[in-house]
Amino acid sequence: MAQETLTLRNNSTGKEVEFSLLKGTVGTPVVDVSTLHKQMGLFTYDPGFMSTASCKSAITYIDGEQGILLYRGYPIDQLAEKCSFLEVAYLLMNGELGNKEEQAVFEHEIGQHAMLHEAMRSFIDGFHYDAHPMAIMVGIVGSLSAFYHSELNMDDPEHRRISAMRMLAKMPVIAAACYRHSIGYPYVYPRSDLSYCENFLNMMFSLPSQKYIEKDNYIDPVAVKALNLLFILHADHEQNASTSTVRLASSTGANPYACIAAGIAALWGPAHGGANEAVLSMLAEIGTVDRIPEYIEKAKDKNDPFRLMGFGHRVYKNFDPRATIIRKACYEVLESTSAKDPLFDLALALEDYALKDEYFVEKKLYPNVDFYSGIIYKALNIPVDMFTVMFTIARTAGWVSHWLEMMAEPGQRIGRPRQVYTGKDVRDV
Repeated sequence: MAQETLTLRNNSTGKEVEFSLLKGTVGTPVVDVSTLHKQMGLFTYDPGFMSTASCKSAITYIDGEQGILLYRGYPIDQLAEKCSFLEVAYLLMNGELGNKEEQAVFEHEIGQHAMLHEAMRSFIDGFHYDAHPMAIMVGIVGSLSAFYHSELNMDDPEHRRISAMRMLAKMPVIAAACYRHSIGYPYVYPRSDLSYCENFLNMMFSLPSQKYIEKDNYIDPVAVKALNLLFILHADHEQNASTSTVRLASSTGANPYACIAAGIAALWGPAHGGANEAVLSMLAEIGTVDRIPEYIEKAKDKNDPFRLMGFGHRVYKNFDPRATIIRKACYEVLESTSAKDPLFDLALALEDYALKDEYFVEKKLYPNVDFYSGIIYKALNIPVDMFTVMFTIARTAGWVSHWLEMMAEPGQRIGRPRQVYTGKDVRDV
């Protein structure tokens, strides 16, 4: 079968050049313009890289028009229903779901890598008590190469694997330590007898005088299930801003801890990882159920600065498949915790109102995963400034998977985007 091509014509000179079309397993074909400058003396201009494929990847596929999200070919709803977060992490990192023995070895190793170097406690203590947890996360994760530098030969696949496992294992421990530092509580060590999500909740909330989780007195399984579900849904999302940041930093040969710290910094932005926090801020602004119609009208007015956060999605043009999954868990958590926060009633009333409004139905502005995740985290007593940290824990599985994939590819080149220069022309001093 002949290679499909696209012909580009420069109307100023009449020169025509053919470029190859590349096709993935599924999805939109792309034009290979890697020789564009060499053949035509031109670069492409694509702000936000909205029409540019920056890499080849076999990890995650998204079809925004159809509301499809696949991890390694598996639909997200099947993984959410049948797998644990660490099973999904194994899948993302290795390409296939592990069998019983492989998964047991993987989870045992995660447990072995969970402990932090004791010297890191004094490092965390050096941050002011009211420092934002994400600021501490960026600093601590970036510093890991100073504590774990024995396996940093990035030409060695085993060193790369160990580095990835360390980050996946230590991220919830660091996150919990950030929270405990902010409230002045003693740090809690990870426990090998608890699952990934149970361990995190135990490190967050247990007290020296009263164990949060005991052998015969486990935390509400609905809470553990919801957290596990959220981590799965947030584990990866293709070439988003933070994943692209990790890949760009990695292209320089920087150590993996620095690259993941760069991803955390990108995720910190309110346009990326802070969306569920913005949902709660919006609900607080609306205030009461009776004001919903007023704010719905404000959201429809293009000249009004108010935006209805948690509805619609930049990628999903129909519905967010993750929202369909997490909506049920949201209701289960609210029922299980018997939460009385008036914001919950407001959120559910807003959801109901918007789903019946012709404007939102016509434009397919359905609640997305961020709308429900913020409500769940609040119901689980996760502080609002920890919401993005929770995202970080989950997304680490995706980040390290993309990093491993990228580092294994031959002929990697440093990322170097071009620009359209709009400054002054040559002039004398």
